Amino acid sequence: MAKRIKYTVHGEVQGQLEDDSFAEAKVEGEAQGDDEAIQKLLKVLESGPPAASVTKVEKSDVDTKEGESSYTTA
Repeated sequence: MAKRIKYTVHGEVQGQLEDDSFAEAKVEGEAQGDDEAIQKLLKVLESGPPAASVTKVEKSDVDTKEGESSYTTA
C-alpha cells in the first residue's frame, strides 16, 4: 500500500568557498511509495551527502496522489 510523506531535512552544508565554512540549510520535499521504499529514503536523508551534516529530519504523512509515475525538482 502506498503512502506519502512530506519531509524537511535540516543541517549544515560545507561552503564552496576556500575558507571551508559551513552554512545552515534545509531541503523540503515529498515522496510517495511503499513503506519499505519510504523507510530507505528516510535513512538516506538522515545520513546526508558527504559535505553535509544533517541535524534533523522532520516528516509528516500526507494524502497520496493518484497517477504519479515520475518526479520533478524545483
